[in-house]
Amino acid sequence: MSLKKLASQTAIYGISSIVGRMLNYMLTPWFTRLFTTAAYGVITELYSYLVFLLVILTYGMETTFFRYSKLENPEKVYSNALISLFFTSFLFLFLVFFQLDSIASFLDYSANPEYIIWFAIIIGLDTFLTIPFAKLRNENKAFKFAGIKLFNILLNIALNLYFFLLCPFIYKQSPQHFMLEFYNPNLGIAYVFISNLIASIFTFLLLLGELTKVKLQFDFKLYKQMMKFAIPLLIVGLAGSINEVLDRTLLKHLLPDKSSAMSQLGIYGANYKLSILMTLFIQTFRYAAEPFFFSSAGKSDSKKMYADVLKYFTIFGLFIFLGIMLYIDVVKYFIAVEYHSGLSIVPVLLLANLFLGMIFNLSIWYKLTNLTKFGAIISVFGAVITLVLNILLIPVMGIDGSAWATFFCYLSMMLVTYFWGKKHYPIAYDLKSILKYFTLTFVLYFLSIYIPYSSEVLKYFINTVFLLIFIYYVFRHENIKQLLFSRMRK
Repeated sequence: MSLKKLASQTAIYGISSIVGRMLNYMLTPWFTRLFTTAAYGVITELYSYLVFLLVILTYGMETTFFRYSKLENPEKVYSNALISLFFTSFLFLFLVFFQLDSIASFLDYSANPEYIIWFAIIIGLDTFLTIPFAKLRNENKAFKFAGIKLFNILLNIALNLYFFLLCPFIYKQSPQHFMLEFYNPNLGIAYVFISNLIASIFTFLLLLGELTKVKLQFDFKLYKQMMKFAIPLLIVGLAGSINEVLDRTLLKHLLPDKSSAMSQLGIYGANYKLSILMTLFIQTFRYAAEPFFFSSAGKSDSKKMYADVLKYFTIFGLFIFLGIMLYIDVVKYFIAVEYHSGLSIVPVLLLANLFLGMIFNLSIWYKLTNLTKFGAIISVFGAVITLVLNILLIPVMGIDGSAWATFFCYLSMMLVTYFWGKKHYPIAYDLKSILKYFTLTFVLYFLSIYIPYSSEVLKYFINTVFLLIFIYYVFRHENIKQLLFSRMRK
């Protein structure tokens, strides 16, 4: 796969993901106006646990599937991965149902144990479906993959609109209406989780074809090799999920004012959503990049392509950072005014997520060389930083402490990944250009902050000029046309 094909695949995944997620994220401004900050804190916390458990229950099997599909019989690898995830997902559901009261009590949800049940089923389904989705990506069936993902998101949105908009309206007019057969006005935010559950069930039904047409066979010898590759990735993913969501699970326990802890958590979660474009960019890039990195391994120009990918990834990420921060006075109305007290975390989290995307690019060295144990070490290192800094900073700085903990975690991991990769799988990254783009971005950003503006119109005009300066600098120093056309035909 060439860089041109990587770009086209990223575009397909990106269009569906961006369109779908943008629609999904459009629930955020509505939810922040529909729910109190404390209620939104509940949503933020539970979805943080979901991220954490998805990583544990997939235990690196997705990347392992990509790796071994290039080395062994793809059907046998697919069957092994599918059977493995089926049994672990089933075991997870059994344990949750068996220990429901204890889990609900531990998480302070004894009043609503049904939340735990719904989330367990969502996690079980989504975990199991990771491999069918990976199979679609591996077979370059980007349109089918994107279509099912988009359907899931649209159905989830439609159900939220039904439960939170249509049903309350009908209930006021006619409480006995047939459309209210399954509606209970007292459930409130529970319908956020119910909508997700129904969407996951329908996604499972759409992927039945990928699940039934495979010849199930289990090769224990191959499975041992796969698990040897996967277990370090589980540690990587586990530590990575700690880095990603630990802040949201610790906030309510470490904030000095316990009475407002859930409210602060809601504010943090809502402002985190303002980094949506960076998050979407990284996510869609990863969908296409992982198969690309493995399929390009061993080619004469592979290291040059990896270097180019990192540079252009960074450039686009910095463009997103500027695009959001230069117009933050407009972007902030994506969430309700009650949440604006947390805007200070937005630039910090944008850069932190950019570093995370750069780590994904830089980490290719230990995946291609089967040295995934180094990825585990790096991720554990980051998790320790996250834990320590959250404990130290949250009581002093509140939600800003969590943001800075995330920033320094990913920055440290990025540097360690780069220097270890330089030793074990040297790639000549264009660090000089990358540093120049970072410098230009920071200069433009800080100028936009400290320039005294006489009016809002002047402010947006000058900030637009700053953004155009960045774009001009990119086109002046990067041969974009040659990158996309001439070089790709080789």
